[in-house]
Amino acid sequence: MNLAASFRGNFGVLSPCSSCCDIRFQPLLSSPSFAKSKRCRLRNLKFSQLSRFCRKREIVCRVTETETGADSNNDKEKEGHESGDEPLSTDSGEQKDSQIDSQHMNVERSNNDDAETKAQGGVQEDDNVEVTSGSPLPGVKPQQLDESMRIPKETIDILKDQVFAFDTFFVTSQEPYEGGVLFKGNLRGEAARSYEKISTRMKNIFGDQYKLFLLVNPEDDKPVAVVVPKTTLPPETTAVPEWFAAGAFGLVTLFTLLLRNVPALQSNLSSTFDNLNLLLDGLPGCFVIALLLGVHELGHIFVAKSTGVKLGVPFFVPSWQIGSFGAITRIKNIVPKREDLLKVAAAGPLAGFSLGFVLFLLGFILPPSDGIGVIVDASVFHESFLAGGVAKLLLGDVLKEGTPISVNPLVIWAWAGLLINAINSIPAGELDGGRISFAIWGRKASARFTAISIALLGFSSLFNDVAFYWVVLIFFLQRGPIAPLSEEITDPDNKYVALGVLVLILGLLVCLPYPFPFTYDSINTDFQ
Repeated sequence: MNLAASFRGNFGVLSPCSSCCDIRFQPLLSSPSFAKSKRCRLRNLKFSQLSRFCRKREIVCRVTETETGADSNNDKEKEGHESGDEPLSTDSGEQKDSQIDSQHMNVERSNNDDAETKAQGGVQEDDNVEVTSGSPLPGVKPQQLDESMRIPKETIDILKDQVFAFDTFFVTSQEPYEGGVLFKGNLRGEAARSYEKISTRMKNIFGDQYKLFLLVNPEDDKPVAVVVPKTTLPPETTAVPEWFAAGAFGLVTLFTLLLRNVPALQSNLSSTFDNLNLLLDGLPGCFVIALLLGVHELGHIFVAKSTGVKLGVPFFVPSWQIGSFGAITRIKNIVPKREDLLKVAAAGPLAGFSLGFVLFLLGFILPPSDGIGVIVDASVFHESFLAGGVAKLLLGDVLKEGTPISVNPLVIWAWAGLLINAINSIPAGELDGGRISFAIWGRKASARFTAISIALLGFSSLFNDVAFYWVVLIFFLQRGPIAPLSEEITDPDNKYVALGVLVLILGLLVCLPYPFPFTYDSINTDFQ
């Protein structure tokens, strides 16, 4: 191997030194060759300096291989001199001339290869960067990711150059994200329209391989785009059959609803199984409360179908105090936008409050079927602002402090249904109220409402056992956070915001106590 062949296409600028480079490897046989070798060492110094300069420019120079090849040629030439074969040096001179010509022809090629080598070096450096590990999406549990579940760098480049654009989302930087990449940049136009354009482009290029999220960065409240492989998202199905578990919870809830409407058994729970026939007395109340719970869940189901939201089977939560704490319903798919979440979350409480309020009014209007009804103390209506206000409005002076009053049992049953709806309307975690507050004011405000609600319930639990059990339920089962929506930037329409706020206000009115007395001080003015 000769030196010119080794650097062909990479080192054409060294052609003036080629004739000396062959002399460099000649054996030291006489003083003239020694003088030439000395001059060659001087030029070799320049050659080494130029070689170091080229290495700084990231040109791939296989110096080791060249020197090895030159040493082997040197050995062959040495053997030829020892055998007295003189024509070898003549051939060497002819080869030098051809080497010089070939090196001059490759000068321009070496310059082009210089730029290409730099580009290749840049790509190799980028390949070593981890681009698919980081913080998980809110509400999505991180999973063990193998190489098949990670986004390759080529795909990220296509996303930046072809999917995102100036008319939708101009990317300024990118960061690793759990299973995908988070893109920071400037959102152009309406978020909903930009999301639709980006999703369409990504689907046309990659199909259904990746999922796009358009979220709000909690650090600076600016829009960010997140792209993750769909294989990293939680599956819609669960390991345990939902209907089996939901049925078990439903049977226990049915039992507690019956027990709740039989006061004789509430005082002595141990005698319940000895007097199962008494549970039949609780059927009317159980039916009314179950009807309100069912209407609540049907409201969620009907609106969810119209918005494309998939709901799991409702798990009814039993309660010894009020019969049931309502139901926990899992959202199985990714909700498209905040307005859809608001519709689904508000539909259940609105349906439950509407029917419950109508039944509550009918309880005051209709006389008891047995002529006696339920005897309660007037002070019981102080426990709810809504119930106390309606009772005072309809009963008037009949409602006095410390005076027992007979009411239709339907009042108590409807009130219990209103209370269950109100508890689920608390703006905390993944309750209906928590989802409503998230849909109206965003993720950061929803987290604040959750913290405040849990703190207030914790304080109320010092005086009310229902509040204690409810705060435990929220903290361990419904604390959240709410799973990410496809597009969380666009605000809901004002009419749906008004309905959501109405649900929160109704829940607050049912839970807050009635602070005003039920008696009026008559002021008599005597004129003399």
